[in-house]
Amino acid sequence: MSSIVITDDVLTVRPSALERVAGLFGEQVVDRSAVTAVEVVDDGLGAARGLRAPGLAIPGRRRVGTWRGRGVRRLVDVRRGQPALRIRLRGHRYDELLIGADAAEALAERLRPQP
Repeated sequence: MSSIVITDDVLTVRPSALERVAGLFGEQVVDRSAVTAVEVVDDGLGAARGLRAPGLAIPGRRRVGTWRGRGVRRLVDVRRGQPALRIRLRGHRYDELLIGADAAEALAERLRPQP
């Protein structure tokens, strides 16, 4: 699973070596000011909608890579039975990050934009 590192200024998503190969993506570094919304999704696998381009999908078990649909380009790294963070972005390569995390609620609280 990708690790999520949050600092005061930057959000970093670091995929494992296997995810780099399967999903064809590398480390994503996002300025915290680009984060517009954060929510926890109970079923990350079901939230990964659209067409895979490129990436890996094992039906009912795992999705990793880029999913495109309805004008949205999302980076996906989710597995069955694990909650995920949906992070909406502005001015980044991806419109949305959908990343599985066991501590999704705690990460969401740290990452939510402050009004």
